[in-house]
Amino acid sequence: MPLFRTLRDFALGALLAVSSVFLAFPVAAQTDEPQLPKFTAAFPASSLVPEADAYGPMREDIPVMPLLRGDETIGYAFLNSDIVSSIGYSSRPIDILAAISPDAVLMGASMRRQSEPLLQSGTRAQDAHTLVQSYAGRDLKPEAMPGGSGIDRPYISGISTSVRVIEDSLVRAGLKVAFTLGLGGLEMPARPEGTYDRVNPDVAAPETWQEMLDAGLLQQLTLTVGAVNEAFAAPYQPPAAAQYPLKRPPEDLVIDLYTTVISVPGMSSRLLREVEQRDLATMIEEGGSAIMIGARGPYSWRGTAYRYDGQYDRIELIQDGKTIRFNSRDYMSIYQFHVEGAPILDEIGLLAIPAFAEFDPTKPWRLQLLVQRNMGAIDRAYLTYGLGFALPSNFVIPAEMTLEQYEAEQERAAKVAMRNDIWTARAPEIAGLAAMLAVLTAAFFFQGYLTRSARLTFWFRIAYLSTTLVFLGWYSNAQLSIVNLMALLSSLRTGFEWDTFTMEPMTFILWFSVAAALIFWGRGAYCGWLCPFGALQELTNRLAKLLRIPQVTLPWGLNERLWAVKYIIFLGLFGVTLTSLDTAIRYAEVEPFRTAITLKFMRAWPFTLYLSVLLFIGLFVERFYCRYLCPLGAALAIPARIRMFDWIKRYRDCGNPCQICSNECMVQSIHPTGEINPNECLSCLHCQVQYQSKTVCPVVIKQVKRRDKIASGVHAVGAAMERTQHANHPHAVKVAE
Repeated sequence: MPLFRTLRDFALGALLAVSSVFLAFPVAAQTDEPQLPKFTAAFPASSLVPEADAYGPMREDIPVMPLLRGDETIGYAFLNSDIVSSIGYSSRPIDILAAISPDAVLMGASMRRQSEPLLQSGTRAQDAHTLVQSYAGRDLKPEAMPGGSGIDRPYISGISTSVRVIEDSLVRAGLKVAFTLGLGGLEMPARPEGTYDRVNPDVAAPETWQEMLDAGLLQQLTLTVGAVNEAFAAPYQPPAAAQYPLKRPPEDLVIDLYTTVISVPGMSSRLLREVEQRDLATMIEEGGSAIMIGARGPYSWRGTAYRYDGQYDRIELIQDGKTIRFNSRDYMSIYQFHVEGAPILDEIGLLAIPAFAEFDPTKPWRLQLLVQRNMGAIDRAYLTYGLGFALPSNFVIPAEMTLEQYEAEQERAAKVAMRNDIWTARAPEIAGLAAMLAVLTAAFFFQGYLTRSARLTFWFRIAYLSTTLVFLGWYSNAQLSIVNLMALLSSLRTGFEWDTFTMEPMTFILWFSVAAALIFWGRGAYCGWLCPFGALQELTNRLAKLLRIPQVTLPWGLNERLWAVKYIIFLGLFGVTLTSLDTAIRYAEVEPFRTAITLKFMRAWPFTLYLSVLLFIGLFVERFYCRYLCPLGAALAIPARIRMFDWIKRYRDCGNPCQICSNECMVQSIHPTGEINPNECLSCLHCQVQYQSKTVCPVVIKQVKRRDKIASGVHAVGAAMERTQHANHPHAVKVAE
């Protein structure tokens, strides 16, 4: 069959090449657009909260939609994955549509989409949906306190990682909505200091007024009569505005205005007396700021209307599109500045800016001055002049990270905390798996000693496979699957994150050990010893043999051709994964692992029937599924070809003429010509037992006979020499005499 093997090797090489090409293709960037409208369009508001009639328009500050009952807002709908990370083990988000009341109580929740391998069907999927719905009525206010609410985290056997993602993402998303909207009296936590630029309190301003102007710490706007008259005569002004010019010389002053951020310590300590500094500190609330406006000239920047309504209608501050206006309650007057070279000003006011205005003194801003001209008794014309200000860089301490980076760090910290909790909770299982891996590694490294005894090797394998099935499989649910590799492929194309794959400790450790074993022993270390479903097949077949159920040995030609089926299945799943991971996960039901191991046969009858058929065939054809259908085995066989060592010992006579190992190999991985196919070998060590057997292996039997013959000849020669020496001894009795 050399031609078939050549074609098969070519196909495997082509698969590797195709994989690298597809992984190299650029992937369309995932949209950052909120997905809430998409989900609410397909899920009526009344299904989420029975009292609701409809959804309102989505807010701009956070992806949230009001829940309406008539014209009344009774709550807010949100999608957890729009607000926080909800990536599950599938490397895809678990999307939960939820609603929260004005009192920060969850009103309803529904899992709308997920790709978790263990939640596609069956009782666990229903349990997960029921769990999500049970969050209705959960008060999130205690969750905002240190230590949380004290409520025990939910648990569903077999899907603890997915449950933790559901709990964590739903609660954190709900809290973020509550903080942003101020629900239940919750307030947004203060922004950490290192995430924004800060005013440096230790830098002092220059000692003279002119030096402050030169440094940009003071900004000046000077308007003369000529400049104002010319501006009012511009074409865009009303024609009547030019008919009422100021009747003074053009060089005369209208206003000479100065401004700065007076709340900067370096400026206030230079411009104000100590008592004025104390009064200013009293006037500024925590998180607020203050600017200074001083001017001379006949035109007042405060205007005249403030005497009646308190509003300073001639000035406003603009920063980042926000406009801040002032009134007399924000005003503190001072008489004069106490710095060398300061001009005599007619009006000096310190204007407080409250914290809710979100003014940032470290960012550029603009003071806008309105100049008006009366045109008769009622009509007026207006000019607007802007005076820009930016605090010099030496007065600013740069942020250590952006707010986006901080929020990303918070997300990562939440993932790490959740992962650590999971690993801590599963510490006994991790210790058991570590012990199993240590024992198996020792068995492989010292297989020459282990396989000297056929009885010891047999019972060691039975005990190990039983532990794999019961402990790794049914107890820990640590069954690897082709779904894991499909999720890895998808994440490599859309943004790989280690956090996703470390969420499930048993699976992660197993995959890490498999990667190492592929270098040393090929796929047999996992498929032959650590696969729970493989262990189930072999143990049931052992029982069949014990019950004297006849075993079927397929003709070699058919056996070799059936090997290709599992590679075809793997290629099909690989191609579907490139288009849709969700669809590929559904097709991955060709693996019976979920039914047999994770769900322990508790599943719908089509899945149970499919599993039963496979196990029934396995009673007659040992490891039938592993040999011919398993896509995971096919996937592991490809990188296994790069293994660095060949631990299986063979004699020159193996295969020609001896066929004992070939005939007794449980998966028929030994060619009639004697070589072992590493893609099919499960490293069961049976051939190594025979390799040393003095009763089975012809080579060993010949060696034993040869040694016995040589030993008997040496013994005969020694006896003859001893007799001769004894006869020639001086004291020997000569019978002949």
